[in-house]
Amino acid sequence: MTVLVASDLDRTLIYSTAALGLTMPDAQAPRLLCVEVHESRPLSYMTETAAALLAELAADPAVVFVPTTTRTRKQYQRIRFPGRPAPYAICANGGQLLVDGVPDRDWRRRVAARLAEECAPLEEVHGHLLATADPAWLRKARVAEDLFAYLVVEREQVPPEWLKALTAWAEARGWTVSLQGRKIYAVPRPLTKSAAMREVARRTGATTTLAAGDSLLDADLLLAADAAWRPGHGELADAAWHAPSVTALAEKGVLAGEEIVRAFARTARTGLGVGTLGA
Repeated sequence: MTVLVASDLDRTLIYSTAALGLTMPDAQAPRLLCVEVHESRPLSYMTETAAALLAELAADPAVVFVPTTTRTRKQYQRIRFPGRPAPYAICANGGQLLVDGVPDRDWRRRVAARLAEECAPLEEVHGHLLATADPAWLRKARVAEDLFAYLVVEREQVPPEWLKALTAWAEARGWTVSLQGRKIYAVPRPLTKSAAMREVARRTGATTTLAAGDSLLDADLLLAADAAWRPGHGELADAAWHAPSVTALAEKGVLAGEEIVRAFARTARTGLGVGTLGA
């Protein structure tokens, strides 16, 4: 039996300094391992305990660990998890499937065909973002992998009514809007992590799928898995989002990441899915 473990990365498995959530006294803070360096500076962390558990999990021949992220390939490749490299990785919210680090061209063609058929073109959405965002709070505007767009903003200054109007405008065109930290994502609705996860499960013959994530863009992934977890922070927690097969953890910050890896390991060992939740 093969267990596929598909996990979101940022604010689920790995955490920036701002997202660590170290609310305990300094002397009780967990030891941290840096797993990402950007422009010669440490950027993302796990607890040392989580890193060791993940390395052990990924080394299990019955487990396929699949990093699953909205990051671009270049952003993903900065991350250095302990243990052996993941044979599969899902990037660009499901738009890129990496096999031993190499993009799968057939998968990308299939994704492109579906987007062309089911939603408004990227150029229209990107243009709308640029036309409506206020330079007073807009810091950067980016297009990722020619698949989706995002803005880097001063979050506290973004008017809620602007975000609400953008969400409605995008939904009418087959796109989803997600606010994560200082980034506002506009992603085609058919571009999903769950579709890519199912493809990896098909290729590997996985009989059980486990997943974790914290944002609106992870909801489809969590629902598609046999068992899933979300941390006590993030878009899904803020919305009190829940589903029968999804465990809502109380832990927040980097300790939530540690608890998620524990849950993956515990559930993978049992060889069960939903029945082991909370065990």
